[in-house]
Amino acid sequence: MGLIYNKLWKILIDKGMKKTDLRLKTGMSQATLAKLSKGENVNTEVLARICQALNCKIEDIVEYTEENKHEENQ
Repeated sequence: MGLIYNKLWKILIDKGMKKTDLRLKTGMSQATLAKLSKGENVNTEVLARICQALNCKIEDIVEYTEENKHEENQ
Protein backbone atom coordinates (compact mmCIF):
# COMPACT_ATOMS: atom_id res chain seq x y z
CA MET A 1 0.00 0.00 0.00
CA GLY A 2 1.11 3.51 -0.56
CA LEU A 3 0.32 7.09 -1.32
CA ILE A 4 0.50 8.68 -4.75
CA TYR A 5 1.03 12.43 -5.12
CA ASN A 6 0.09 12.76 -8.83
CA LYS A 7 -2.84 15.01 -7.92
CA LEU A 8 -0.42 17.39 -6.22
CA TRP A 9 1.73 17.67 -9.34
CA LYS A 10 -1.35 18.33 -11.46
CA ILE A 11 -2.42 21.16 -9.14
CA LEU A 12 1.03 22.70 -9.43
CA ILE A 13 0.81 22.56 -13.22
CA ASP A 14 -2.68 24.08 -13.16
CA LYS A 15 -1.45 26.92 -10.91
CA GLY A 16 1.69 27.47 -12.98
CA MET A 17 3.92 26.60 -10.01
CA LYS A 18 7.16 24.66 -9.91
CA LYS A 19 8.11 22.21 -7.19
CA THR A 20 10.65 24.73 -5.92
CA ASP A 21 7.88 27.33 -5.58
CA LEU A 22 5.91 24.89 -3.45
CA ARG A 23 8.97 24.10 -1.34
CA LEU A 24 9.61 27.77 -0.64
CA LYS A 25 5.93 28.56 0.05
CA THR A 26 5.59 25.72 2.57
CA GLY A 27 9.05 25.89 4.11
CA MET A 28 9.71 22.21 3.47
CA SER A 29 13.24 20.95 2.98
CA GLN A 30 14.70 19.77 -0.32
CA ALA A 31 14.85 16.26 1.17
CA THR A 32 11.11 16.29 1.86
CA LEU A 33 10.38 17.52 -1.65
CA ALA A 34 12.56 14.70 -2.99
CA LYS A 35 10.53 12.19 -0.93
CA LEU A 36 7.30 13.55 -2.39
CA SER A 37 8.75 13.34 -5.89
CA LYS A 38 9.68 9.69 -5.32
CA GLY A 39 6.28 8.85 -3.83
CA GLU A 40 7.74 8.16 -0.40
CA ASN A 41 6.09 8.80 2.95
CA VAL A 42 6.22 12.29 4.45
CA ASN A 43 5.00 13.74 7.71
CA THR A 44 1.32 14.67 7.83
CA GLU A 45 2.35 18.15 9.00
CA VAL A 46 4.00 18.65 5.59
CA LEU A 47 0.81 17.57 3.83
CA ALA A 48 -1.18 20.00 5.98
CA ARG A 49 1.18 22.87 5.06
CA ILE A 50 0.82 21.98 1.38
CA CYS A 51 -2.97 22.06 1.70
CA GLN A 52 -2.81 25.43 3.43
CA ALA A 53 -0.43 26.87 0.81
CA LEU A 54 -2.53 25.62 -2.11
CA ASN A 55 -5.89 26.25 -0.42
CA CYS A 56 -7.05 22.68 -0.97
CA LYS A 57 -8.04 19.51 0.90
CA ILE A 58 -5.78 16.52 1.49
CA GLU A 59 -7.80 14.39 -0.94
CA ASP A 60 -6.97 16.95 -3.61
CA ILE A 61 -3.25 16.14 -3.38
CA VAL A 62 -2.94 12.54 -2.16
CA GLU A 63 -4.35 9.26 -3.42
CA TYR A 64 -4.17 5.88 -1.68
CA THR A 65 -3.34 2.74 -3.61
CA GLU A 66 -2.94 -0.91 -2.74
CA GLU A 67 0.32 -1.71 -4.56
CA ASN A 68 0.53 -5.38 -3.64
CA LYS A 69 -3.15 -6.32 -3.89
CA HIS A 70 -2.37 -9.44 -5.95
CA GLU A 71 0.22 -10.68 -3.42
CA GLU A 72 -2.16 -10.13 -0.46
CA ASN A 73 -4.82 -12.35 -2.05
CA GLN A 74 -2.50 -15.35 -2.38
